[in-house]
Amino acid sequence: MSISSVAQIRTLLASLPGEDEAAIAAWAAREPQLTKPAGSLGRLEDLGRWLSAWQGRHPARLGRVCARVFAGNHGVAALGVSAFPPEVTVQMVANFRHGGAAINQLCNTFGTELQVIALDLDRPTADFTQGPAMDEAEFVAAFQAGMDAVPDDCHLLCVGEMGIGNTTPAAAIPCALYGGEAGFWTGRGTGVDNDGLDRKTQVVAAGVARHVGQSGIDILRCLGGRELAAMAGAVLAARLKRVPVLLDGYVCTAAVAPLAAENPAALDHCVVAHASAEPGHRRLMEKLDKQPLFDLGLRLGEASGAALAVGVVRAALACHTGMATFAEAGVSDS
Repeated sequence: MSISSVAQIRTLLASLPGEDEAAIAAWAAREPQLTKPAGSLGRLEDLGRWLSAWQGRHPARLGRVCARVFAGNHGVAALGVSAFPPEVTVQMVANFRHGGAAINQLCNTFGTELQVIALDLDRPTADFTQGPAMDEAEFVAAFQAGMDAVPDDCHLLCVGEMGIGNTTPAAAIPCALYGGEAGFWTGRGTGVDNDGLDRKTQVVAAGVARHVGQSGIDILRCLGGRELAAMAGAVLAARLKRVPVLLDGYVCTAAVAPLAAENPAALDHCVVAHASAEPGHRRLMEKLDKQPLFDLGLRLGEASGAALAVGVVRAALACHTGMATFAEAGVSDS
């Protein structure tokens, strides 16, 4: 899939594949026969259905689970919105590639393939308080990088990011899409002090004031970053390839919210892995009608929450496929 314009992205979003009804029917035929009270495994049952519905097969598979971490740098970082300098993005990408980060340990633990995609780290996006963060060509190139990162034979995709300053665009995007004061959406990110939080909130407000009123994809282009555009591209490619997606925290969810602004069904194949400690994340999930799988106070990024959720999804599939039925076990079901 190759794109060359925002118009092509909108065309793809206008006609998306839905759930596979035959796979759902096969799941629904087996699930009530398993040796447990109906509904007793709660969301694990829902996850089993979700995997089959979006993979388009029953039983679902988790042979190749992929984590993709996209990294980018931001022009607004120069405005004092982060507790860390932009060069930390480059340093952390190196750490990922050497296996030293949290995401490496989580992927190793749950059998997940990790790839880190760095996007022009020596060329930050523009300061979105002065103009669009990216022109159309820059945006499309980043979006395409995300689309290209999803293998055809991937069974489950975890999406995450690294980018100093990127909780600022993460706050600006939902503020522009859904309204409200900038402070309603803006949190401390990597841990800025009160003065830093005030600066960050002012930057979000200025950016939104400049770009509000545009469509979802243009909001992402004007207020986002390359790694946010790439995450959106990966999620769209996953939909087209019938790959269910685990979204990470606030930045990841904000990156894909513009897809839902263009097509309300665009994120139906996505599950939010966890509720971030960033206060805006819960508010954004409410807007998207998404319930996180867990709430552990995580705010790391890196796809860490999504990678952790792989263990839960694997457990869901194991229960659905491995449990005996009442007939097999010789247990009365009434």
